[in-house]
Amino acid sequence: MVISDKLAQIPDSYFGKTMGRKVEHGSKTLINMAVGIPDGETPQGIIDCLSESIRIPENQKYGAFHGKDSFKQAIVDFYKRQYQVELDKEDEVCILYGTKNGLVNLPQCIVNPGEYVLLPDPGYTDYLAGVLLADAKPHALVLKAPYYLPQWNKVDKEVLSKTRLVYLTYPNNPTGSVATQSVFDEAVAQFKNTKTKIVHDFAYSAFGFDNKNPSILQSEGAKDLAIEVFSLSKGYNMSGFRVGFAVGNKEMIQALKKFQTHTHAGMFGALQDAATYALNHYDSFLETQNETFKRRRDEFEKKLKEAQIPFEPMSGGIFLWLQTPKGYDGAAFVTYLLQEQSILVAPGIPFGEQGRNYVRISLALNDAELVEAAKRIQSLKHLYQ
Repeated sequence: MVISDKLAQIPDSYFGKTMGRKVEHGSKTLINMAVGIPDGETPQGIIDCLSESIRIPENQKYGAFHGKDSFKQAIVDFYKRQYQVELDKEDEVCILYGTKNGLVNLPQCIVNPGEYVLLPDPGYTDYLAGVLLADAKPHALVLKAPYYLPQWNKVDKEVLSKTRLVYLTYPNNPTGSVATQSVFDEAVAQFKNTKTKIVHDFAYSAFGFDNKNPSILQSEGAKDLAIEVFSLSKGYNMSGFRVGFAVGNKEMIQALKKFQTHTHAGMFGALQDAATYALNHYDSFLETQNETFKRRRDEFEKKLKEAQIPFEPMSGGIFLWLQTPKGYDGAAFVTYLLQEQSILVAPGIPFGEQGRNYVRISLALNDAELVEAAKRIQSLKHLYQ
């Protein structure tokens, strides 16, 4: 097999390995609760805009490497409107070809070999690959139940002094926990006047069930050391479009942009036009998305409580973090659910050591499937007694 030593040392992506694979399950109809792809359709206006934009001659040619002015202006306007954050569209905005690219590539842009990067545990699985590609040292930022928030005084001081990048993600994937503005204030204060930078993965920004999710850039001084990565995939049902952006600290943004000039030749103009239309016209759709998933959360959690099945409180995002029964780790419980109940979920362990005795359940399914899934899981209450 031909593969570089560096690539060989990086674990396979869990979702890259499992998404789309054929699974063997029990006798019931399969319910796939493993993948966080929103189940709704992309709003028709966005589809119409994309269709029309494909026919524009200038969109059929190479475009500006760093994106259309109209798209960057829409990003600036959106952040001003939603978060009261002022941005410079040239210095503080970087268009991303899917936010995963930005999140995984960032360490290669700003971290040197041997330097530490703090990764949330539990947290998104593919952050690690970016750290290893940069020959940096990953270190767990342990997040404890039930709120899964950073405790900076519990991180080794020597590690902190050598840390050059910290990943945060709220609403948290996989736990459904959220951060208040004070959490971001503390993070910014912790690393003020140091060499450490912060990247906040804001993929599930639209989903805050008790309060609107804050942006880290709303914290005083945040742009001195932090960027935020925003995705159109979840809130707008645009996961297949692969469009997102990073905003914030000028130095980090410019490093990302330089990296992309060597790996990409500009995003397809029609995609940019569709994303621009989404940002400019669908604020109310984001509110509808949030209401939908809040209702799903309320109904699903109610069923689990009735059966006295333990889970962590879900305050945002689209995933519920379910504890496994005694005697099962996440992997074993995934197998059990698949064989006995024909339910496919994700094991907690790929998200970090803190997820060993959990599974992640996606609520991105239609109502009928969620009702049936809740009934099947309720029937397992004897395992928890």
